[in-house]
Amino acid sequence: MARKRAGKGGDAGPAGGSGRDAPRTLRGDHGHVRYGPPAHDPGLPVLPELAQVLAAAAGRGEPEPTGGGEALREAAAGYWTRRGLRGGPEHIAAAPGASPLLLALIAAHGGDVLMPRPCPATWIPQARLLGRPAYHVPTPAECGGVPDPYALLETVRRVRAEGGRPRLLLISVVDDPTATVAPPELVREACEAAVAEGMHIVSDETWRDTLHRPHDVLLSPAEMCPDDVTVVCDLAGALTPATWPVAVARFPATARAAVRHARALDVLTALGALVAGPVAAAAAHALREPEPVVARVRRAAELQAQVAAAAHRAVLAAGALARPPQAGRHLYADLGPLRSRLATRGVTDSLELEEYLTERLGAPAPGGHRFGDELGALRVRLGTGPLLGPTPEQQTESLTAVEPLELPHVARALSIFATALSELR
Repeated sequence: MARKRAGKGGDAGPAGGSGRDAPRTLRGDHGHVRYGPPAHDPGLPVLPELAQVLAAAAGRGEPEPTGGGEALREAAAGYWTRRGLRGGPEHIAAAPGASPLLLALIAAHGGDVLMPRPCPATWIPQARLLGRPAYHVPTPAECGGVPDPYALLETVRRVRAEGGRPRLLLISVVDDPTATVAPPELVREACEAAVAEGMHIVSDETWRDTLHRPHDVLLSPAEMCPDDVTVVCDLAGALTPATWPVAVARFPATARAAVRHARALDVLTALGALVAGPVAAAAAHALREPEPVVARVRRAAELQAQVAAAAHRAVLAAGALARPPQAGRHLYADLGPLRSRLATRGVTDSLELEEYLTERLGAPAPGGHRFGDELGALRVRLGTGPLLGPTPEQQTESLTAVEPLELPHVARALSIFATALSELR
């Protein structure tokens, strides 16, 4: 029996549609709209200590076992224990990046997938690749990454009424793309609603170490629902370069989770998704959090906070909208108020907005359609990494400066950024 789309009230139509059937080609080498956006550019050189660890392990020829070797898994277990999530290495699985790890997790759980709108760009393709129905759920006004609890319950009801089986909820308490942090009370309500409906939760906590205000309260869903939450972290969020792909997952300490853990390892084995040995060594070192790593993570977050705040001011000054960025190295802007001016420049949807701003800024500006937003909505993710300088020397200067916004190369980049937006006023 064919499944119908859900009605408008719950925003529960199958995820991934852009409203147009044929993929459109972007200018330059951006490829088709179906291709994901590039990884977040940190705008900073590789930490020398990590480069030394990687170089020292470069002669290692044997591969890591599926799910990661003992050293990597122990380091990941220690990382989460220091954040209040205790458990041993037997509950950890590693993969060469977040995409294969998420694919394995979705495959290990049956049923349909629910996720907030907007959501990280990699989520929809993984569900689609597995042939799993995926549904978006609206988020509250104050943040992204976690669905509104009442909208979640309504979506579950609608999907079940149409013959669906909602079994898995993906959330990100520190969100990409919106760069917001979900308040603890919202996280609790959403997780309790999902668990009450028999759903398992995958909590993407990739950006938890990039909080712009380090004393903000961050509550992991695994602290509230320890038996019903698998936590995922892509180390490229804060600890390692994106060119060294490695992500780790922490499973609950239950018999059911052990079965799903084994299924996920089977999928990773089938994919040949093994972490490279030298990368595993560097990742384990980063996860142990020696002082140089901790200092870099903290200083990078402070720098990104200052630059993101300046970029946010430029967005608002141009008449656009954006939630204040609270984490990460990006912000999510809504240029809907500038629609008429954009239309005179041939920009009527987020794909055209992506093309326009990428050209004007000289840096990737992926449109909201990549994150599950409607194509007609003029939303875009704007990265702050490219504002820190084009050379390693300038990036290091940005990292170490007392007043980075006063550096000539940062001020110039912010001026170009602001001008590209103010032209639309």
